[in-house]
Amino acid sequence: MANAKVRVRFCPSPTGNPHVGLVRTALFNWAFARHNQGTMVFRIEDTDAARDSEESYQQLLDSLRWLGLDWDEGPEVGGPHAPYRQSQRMDIYKDVADRLLAGGHAYRCYCTATELDERREAARAAGRPSGYDGKCRDLTAEQRAAHEAEGRESIVRFRMPDEPITFTDLVRGELTFTPDNVPDYGIVRANGAPLYTLVNPVDDALMEITHVLRGEDLLSSTPRQIALYKALIELGIAKTIPAFGHLPYVMGEGNKKLSKRDPQASLNLYRERGFLPEGLLNYLSLLGWSFSADQDVFTIPEMIGKFDIADVNANPARFDLKKAEAINADHIRMLDVKAFATACEPWLKAPHAPWAPEDFDQAAWEAIAPHAQTRLTVLSDITANVDFLFLKEPVEDEASWQKAMKEGSDALLRTAREKLSDADWASPESLKNAVLAAGEEHGLKLGKAQAPVRVAVTGRTVGLPLFESLEILGKDRTLARIDAALAKLAA
Repeated sequence: MANAKVRVRFCPSPTGNPHVGLVRTALFNWAFARHNQGTMVFRIEDTDAARDSEESYQQLLDSLRWLGLDWDEGPEVGGPHAPYRQSQRMDIYKDVADRLLAGGHAYRCYCTATELDERREAARAAGRPSGYDGKCRDLTAEQRAAHEAEGRESIVRFRMPDEPITFTDLVRGELTFTPDNVPDYGIVRANGAPLYTLVNPVDDALMEITHVLRGEDLLSSTPRQIALYKALIELGIAKTIPAFGHLPYVMGEGNKKLSKRDPQASLNLYRERGFLPEGLLNYLSLLGWSFSADQDVFTIPEMIGKFDIADVNANPARFDLKKAEAINADHIRMLDVKAFATACEPWLKAPHAPWAPEDFDQAAWEAIAPHAQTRLTVLSDITANVDFLFLKEPVEDEASWQKAMKEGSDALLRTAREKLSDADWASPESLKNAVLAAGEEHGLKLGKAQAPVRVAVTGRTVGLPLFESLEILGKDRTLARIDAALAKLAA
């Protein structure tokens, strides 16, 4: 049974592709809810018709499902506070805005954009705060009527209190904002469309959200929202003010905030490269939080067991792709071999695989999978690691050929072919001894002796364990590839 004390929300806008900063926010909310046996509410902020798209909405749903970040209330799940798409809640926002106006918590502002710009410039020139100066705050009914008779449009502004606002941030401790830094702000556009500044706290209030965990970039809007909550409580719309926790920035190259336009920010990139959801989530959880001083790799259930928002660090976190890959590699090793083989399958089929579907051999794949599992950083690496098994000829890599095929390689290959022909092909150790013996005849250690054999058979200088690979490829195909290499060297 969900604990009614903890209700968190994840409320992205369906614009563009999901990015890793957004996923980190979703993960922290989800882990906090699951740790406290609470409720995860998934809400879609789709009031910007010009930027929102159905494609992005579907991508959001698909991405959360792929990551395993399930939700208790929201799209396709339903819940007691439906609908969970803001575009379907417009009547609610209009009603709340009308009640704020009627209660004196908000007022109509008739200032034009030009007038506002002129007054801001004058305030800046005089060294005063350049926020809204309250010009329309206390208009009389006659003044409002005169503005409307002129045909002036009006927005709705929220009336901020004249005293400082103090709250305790779950990540940053006690914070105070003075009135000169938080002027009255717009909540409804002139065309009647509600702004984020209204719809977000109204939904949180009506959905009884207890903890708002979101990015540091939204910190400056928090005093506005707290003042609005107080008004909503007075009007009987809200019950309480949620606790706020502002998560640290994720920094990218050059120590700049990771933007959704940065290539490494795209969630799709990691999915296409074959990151495991568990590996990616493990790494993203370390952007501002740590499992323990000496452990970076852990399972998601282990993370849930330890996650506490009080342990999140306020300092910016740097996104390190190499570390993300290393952690993902560890998670690949943690899979049982059957699960690993299944996870690799998308990269063993069209459009990723360079071989014809009929040339794929399931038995050979299952035999090589345990050897491949120890070598991969991301699942997409599997294609280049096993292509020698399923292509009719090995990959032609001229750099590898030049590196391995030194003077005397033809003589070595002929000796190796002779000894491999007589070896026991049910034993990788026998194949190793055959190449070792060939090397000894030519004054070479195993490392040098096996390089030409590897390139002849696989096309590359590095790859999976050679002798297990030869055993799985089989005697006939191995010897045929050595013959082809000898023919190339002779030419």
